[in-house]
Amino acid sequence: MSRHKTLHLHSPAKLNLYLRVLNKRKDGYHNIVTLFERIDLFDVLTFRCNAGGGIKIYCDHPDVPKGAKNLVYKAAQMLKKEHRVSAGVDIRIKKQIPVAAGLGGGSSNAATALLALNRLWRLSLTQKELLGYAKRIGADVAFFIHDCRWALGEERGDEIRRIPLKTRLWHILVVPRIKMYTKAVYEAFQPAKTDITYRKSEGYSTGPVPRNLLTNQKQNVNILIRHLRQNDLRGVGQFILNDLESSSFRLCSNLKELKETVLNHAPLGGLLSGSGPSIFGLVKTKKEAEKIRSVLRKKYSQSFVVGSL
Repeated sequence: MSRHKTLHLHSPAKLNLYLRVLNKRKDGYHNIVTLFERIDLFDVLTFRCNAGGGIKIYCDHPDVPKGAKNLVYKAAQMLKKEHRVSAGVDIRIKKQIPVAAGLGGGSSNAATALLALNRLWRLSLTQKELLGYAKRIGADVAFFIHDCRWALGEERGDEIRRIPLKTRLWHILVVPRIKMYTKAVYEAFQPAKTDITYRKSEGYSTGPVPRNLLTNQKQNVNILIRHLRQNDLRGVGQFILNDLESSSFRLCSNLKELKETVLNHAPLGGLLSGSGPSIFGLVKTKKEAEKIRSVLRKKYSQSFVVGSL
């Protein structure tokens, strides 16, 4: 093992074009069905072995923890301990993905760390083994282990099925300077009134996902996937969905206004990504997204043009 080898890797963000909350699990998490889209907004991570044996995290963003609370640190510590690696590692994180924004930046960084340290420390772990570590770190981490543009996530979102789509979408992405925490958003989640009676009768609070409920939601997301495969943007806009919008909007009413603003500029469709607060709009071309960004940046400095990766 070369102690001086350095790796530079991009760590991409994600959007959720579909996120249905099915029920609450006995372990406190929720079963979901979600459609992930990997996008071309990146952090850059640099990994370099050190002789001291420690794990050191450096980051240019003040809100990113440098110790055990950082998912990158957790990934490195897990691999180092369980594979008895004597070498340490210095990890530098250059943030471009907004923090705590529903874009999966921290999860992506953790997956990138697993992939990088598997190479740097010559662990020869298989993808299946890396996915096992990913699931232990966090629900979204598994998606980023897969080298794919589109994927369906089930259970906690960590059971991943790659979707072989070549479709590339363009979005205007707006990230307000509001911190939203996934745990709080899920705790505030309430099933839609039309779902409450059915879901409670089928054991909404705890237990396995009711078969009928899972089948219905798979049908809905499969319709969305069909529109994506056909590159039917209007159809895509009609079937994008996020159950967490209602709880996020209750926690922060400004988000509802932001979504309306985005839809005014991108009428094909707009949605909260993950637990928020990022809102994205669906547009036909990169040029159209750039025009919208030039307008929205006057009020929202964190406005991005992003495409499927």
